[in-house]
Amino acid sequence: MSFWLLLHIIGVVLFAGNVITAAFWKVRADLSKNPAIIHSAVKNVMLADYAFTLPGIVLIVVSGIAMTVQAEMKLNGLNWLTLSLILFAVTGVIWAAVLIPLQRAMIRHSAECLGSGSISKAYRQASRNWAVFGIAATLLPLVILYLMIMKSI
Repeated sequence: MSFWLLLHIIGVVLFAGNVITAAFWKVRADLSKNPAIIHSAVKNVMLADYAFTLPGIVLIVVSGIAMTVQAEMKLNGLNWLTLSLILFAVTGVIWAAVLIPLQRAMIRHSAECLGSGSISKAYRQASRNWAVFGIAATLLPLVILYLMIMKSI
């Protein structure tokens, strides 16, 4: 196994693993209906994105570029690689433009709920939107993973 492939796999594990486990813990916190648990979870989801998802993205991009150059792969036409890059870019846009602002809103709204002891409508709306866009931002990388493994299209 090449060095770049190993880095790529580590990046994928960090990225996909954190995306899936962060959603799991956030959903579990929401089910508790406990504002303190929810607030802690949404803060930690944001922290985990910076600690694991972002380094995973960097490893994926750097190692992917290195392997593409090394293999002298062409990026013209629609194939598994160009489709994967398009889907990865769409995922990045969803994450940067929608999910991060929603996470900040959930942190803010959950902090406001700490004093009242109940979950606000504003938090529930931000959380619902985060779930919808989060599903898309999770499924797209899973499609990319499938394409990379199967090298289809």
